Amino acid sequence: MNEYDSNRIYDIVSTIGFSKTDVKNEADCVVLNTCHIRNKATEKVYHEIGRVKKKLKNLKKPIVIVAGCVAQAETQEMIKREPYIDMVIGPQSYHKIGDLILNYQRKKKINATEFDVVKKFDVLNKIPNSQDKTSSYLTIQEGCDKFCHFCVVPYTRGPEYSRPFIQIINEAKKLVNNGAKEIILLGQNVNAYNFLDSKKTYKLSCIIRELNNIKNLKRIRYTTSHPKDMTQDLIECYKDCDKLMPFLHLPIQSGSDKILKSMNRKHSQKNYLEIIEKLKNINSNIKFSSDFIIGYPGETEKDFKDTIDLIEKVGFINSYSFIFSARPGTPAANKKLNNFSESKERLKNLQYILSSYKLENNKTHLGKFCEVLVENKLNTQNSYFGRNKIMAPVKFESDNCELGELINIKINDFNNNKLFGIHSKSNGKIA
Repeated sequence: MNEYDSNRIYDIVSTIGFSKTDVKNEADCVVLNTCHIRNKATEKVYHEIGRVKKKLKNLKKPIVIVAGCVAQAETQEMIKREPYIDMVIGPQSYHKIGDLILNYQRKKKINATEFDVVKKFDVLNKIPNSQDKTSSYLTIQEGCDKFCHFCVVPYTRGPEYSRPFIQIINEAKKLVNNGAKEIILLGQNVNAYNFLDSKKTYKLSCIIRELNNIKNLKRIRYTTSHPKDMTQDLIECYKDCDKLMPFLHLPIQSGSDKILKSMNRKHSQKNYLEIIEKLKNINSNIKFSSDFIIGYPGETEKDFKDTIDLIEKVGFINSYSFIFSARPGTPAANKKLNNFSESKERLKNLQYILSSYKLENNKTHLGKFCEVLVENKLNTQNSYFGRNKIMAPVKFESDNCELGELINIKINDFNNNKLFGIHSKSNGKIA
């Protein structure tokens, strides 16, 4: 979502005459679009500002803007801690960035962190999305009403908001006209999408089915989902919509019902596994990834074992896992932390198991053909990058392909992170 927001911020400042530069000392304005999901991400913001200051030490100071969730969560703290910052702009206020830059007066700090999501998308709807990547992001929903006790999103992104259905479809068509062959629908709770107009209630399944009819669009994905919102109408899309990829990122965070309750996740391990089973019955090719928090306050060895048991039942092909990071202002921030060394050891064991499943899945592709969407040409001669249906990165050699094509790649090698292969004329093009 930060990549989508960053692209849209650029679209806005383009309307007031700004253009991108790769040369930092040429910049009249520097924008850092930030994430607040973990403390490490927050500290990176200050480190990056330090690098900007060092690079531009003897030059005219640019306007320095911190946008995004760190700006929203730590508004006054940021300005106080780092005087080099001129503006902080929250994720629901970045549509104002053009006017704020034009009207900026030196030495006057600006705080724009209002929750104005409806107006934001009304403004963005009037400015064409310039994104022209083969695989393009499209935000359909923002905010969260779930209030998981470890999560800062409800406080930085606000309550759940679903964009008007027709806005989304029009922007999707614009992206396809720009050259997108794959669209990844985005939301903090993307499957909570729920837009009501005077005649009909639109859900994520409605968007997927509408996109499935766009002629030149080849693939549809969405992220990130909450188990509570995996409704039957959405599950059915994996049977009926040929462009919806058979891969789902469905975070569970823990396999322990006790910890899930303490996290306020609103589902159990049983609920989660029932969803997995329904999806497998609908589409036997579907694969899954997830998120895991290790060392959540109160986690015991039994709780950790429950998480490992869940992983073994599902066999995730990719996952993101971290030690619990207390976020200021969340209910879990006041809980007693687990022993860090113990949590670190558990994380190491968990990541080893997750890595083995990922490697085993990559191994199943060896010697076989897989469908790859060509996304980029690499620097080395005749080398390209793309992803297969289940999101695995594929690096391959070809003397006969173009960006945006679906082609068959024969996999001849693999490691834990990538598949490697060759495309030849005999492999053929799919589309």
